[in-house]
Amino acid sequence: MKPPVLALLALAACTPAASSPDPAAPSAAPLATAPASAPTPSPTPAPTPAPVSTADPLIGQPAPDFTATAQDGTSVHIAALTGKPIVVYFYPKDETPGCTKEACSFRDAWAPLAKTGAVLVGVSADSLDSHKAFVAHWKLPFLLVSDPDDSIGKKYGVPFESYHQRQTFVIGADGKVKKVYRKVDVKVHAQEILADLGAQP
Repeated sequence: MKPPVLALLALAACTPAASSPDPAAPSAAPLATAPASAPTPSPTPAPTPAPVSTADPLIGQPAPDFTATAQDGTSVHIAALTGKPIVVYFYPKDETPGCTKEACSFRDAWAPLAKTGAVLVGVSADSLDSHKAFVAHWKLPFLLVSDPDDSIGKKYGVPFESYHQRQTFVIGADGKVKKVYRKVDVKVHAQEILADLGAQP
């Protein structure tokens, strides 16, 4: 027996249609999501640079040896002077303003410098005759030696272009390099050397 038509219509009216939702029914709002973006990387600490040594490679090393004749005929042999402090200073040229000021500053500081027992040796490319005249003119009480071919300067790493760059080396009584001045201010250099030697005024 077929079910009554009215019963079928009532059953259909009570069954929700899955395929046609009521447009008036509120729909669930989509979840708000932030636009996708690349994650911010945490700052990477800058690599710590390796410590740079400012010490001159000659410091603590035996002083480069040389033998030369000074303006007064004295033989200067660095190794033979072990037991005394030594100051070897390279300068460009006799009788030029900066070199004269430097030499005269050493002259004026000679009394306390000599009390330390130190030997002061100036080196330039000038001839021994030039050194003799320079010493006589300014009454310099220390030794000057000639290095025209830069054979001495090369041992100490002093730049040379027909004349030496102004540099100074302080050598301890043990024969090792104690202090290196690759840049020299002639206005204060004599006082710096006195301090290095522990000179008393």
